[in-house]
Amino acid sequence: MTSNWLLPALLVVPLMAAGILLVAGRRAERWATWFGVGVQSVGLLLTLGALAEFKRGSAGSMQLVVEAEWIPELLVDFRLGVDGISLPLVALTSLLGWCAAVYTVRRVPEPGRARAFVGLLLLLQVGMLGTFMALDLILFFLFFEVVLAPMWFLIAFWGSGERRRAANTFILYTVLGSVVMLVGFLLVIVKTGSADMVELAGGLGEQMSGGAQLAAALLILGGLAVKTPMWPFHTWLPDAHTSAPTVGSVLLAGVLLKMGTYGMVRIVVPTLPDAMVRIAPYLAAFAVIGILYGAMASYGQQDLKRVIAFSSVGHMGFVLLGISTLSVVGINAALFGNIAHGVITGLLFFVVGGIKERTGTTAFASLPRGLYASAPRLGFLLGFAAVASLGLPGLAGFWGEFLALVGAYHPAVPEHLYYRAMLVLAAVGMVLAAAYFLRVLRRVGQGPGSEKTMDDVAADEWLSWTPLIALTVVLGLVPVLVFEVTDPAVRMVVESVAGALP
Repeated sequence: MTSNWLLPALLVVPLMAAGILLVAGRRAERWATWFGVGVQSVGLLLTLGALAEFKRGSAGSMQLVVEAEWIPELLVDFRLGVDGISLPLVALTSLLGWCAAVYTVRRVPEPGRARAFVGLLLLLQVGMLGTFMALDLILFFLFFEVVLAPMWFLIAFWGSGERRRAANTFILYTVLGSVVMLVGFLLVIVKTGSADMVELAGGLGEQMSGGAQLAAALLILGGLAVKTPMWPFHTWLPDAHTSAPTVGSVLLAGVLLKMGTYGMVRIVVPTLPDAMVRIAPYLAAFAVIGILYGAMASYGQQDLKRVIAFSSVGHMGFVLLGISTLSVVGINAALFGNIAHGVITGLLFFVVGGIKERTGTTAFASLPRGLYASAPRLGFLLGFAAVASLGLPGLAGFWGEFLALVGAYHPAVPEHLYYRAMLVLAAVGMVLAAAYFLRVLRRVGQGPGSEKTMDDVAADEWLSWTPLIALTVVLGLVPVLVFEVTDPAVRMVVESVAGALP
């Protein structure tokens, strides 16, 4: 029996479920959150099925492919598939979606609107999964855009603080970036006569002239850089994270930020290799500025969520640095860093959400001290996620950042001394990251403890967070679980660039 139904089912199940919640009316308020858990559980099982069907020995080739004509007049087809680059991100998205659903059962930000909240999460899941499975440029763009509306509503209607302003800034930046990216896609389609991402990566994109490649690459990278977020296009992120509800922050950091760097590896590097070789050193510079800026800005924040938001700018800088090396080690490090950041930062935002639920704030000035004494398990998880985020060896955060530095020491591009200078500056950023997270742990964790009783980690929180805790340890100790899947696909991407290298 063919298993090609698995990928369409991953999209159809949450889409139909969102439709059911839409027509169910107010009577669905009582069971909406449990319904969301059921739907996300089905999605997680489908993802496990895709992992079981996936042939790791052929991870460099597209598998579970589904293809059908859609709009042939515009060269647009409905194509889905996964390889070693996209499958880990599909798995991460399904896992974080399930964790968010479980966490939401007792914590819908506004009672009486559970149906809308869960429906938006399901629609968001469709867009995120579709982005990682699409094999057509226009289809990729459509899924890339699907996530915008539900995330805007989650921030604007269920957020806190200046939530409308944060939501509007998020939508403005991302829509403008998407328009620029679409122009780049259309330029590629017009010049090559194809929107098939597999054909384009297989050498069709190299038919474009050097000038056309450079123009298309700059346009596409400009759009993807906003979502990454790459410095200086990151300014929408801190406010969005600070205002978003907990699960909104988890999915924003854990999945949405990965859509930008995924697009770079999936589309720009193999399709426009000549342009990418020319752009790579500049991309490395932006990456390192982001690493240093993210660390220094994090140290100066007075709100726990903003610290983590700015830290994401730095962590994604390491992902960009790995991509910019155009080497097997560097791009593998970038893909691993995507997964590690999604798991660790997702856990961080869950824990910070738990702190806010108990104290009503994430501002340092108002947070009680002594979390280790008041709620020792919650304090332990904050410390565990923090040291994982700063790259402690043995935990998942180490491999992506360390191997990005190794890739910068031996880049595929010829500017070796330049990249080694970037390596040194990025390493300084790692040291600064330790400083701001230690400041957080000293300010929040240490002290005599609050006079007000604080509940420790609840059973449903353990259920929601344990998969992320376990993955942080397992991927730190056995990183080959990811690398054995990504490496064959990365080697094919690097081979596509080899001919453009001097």
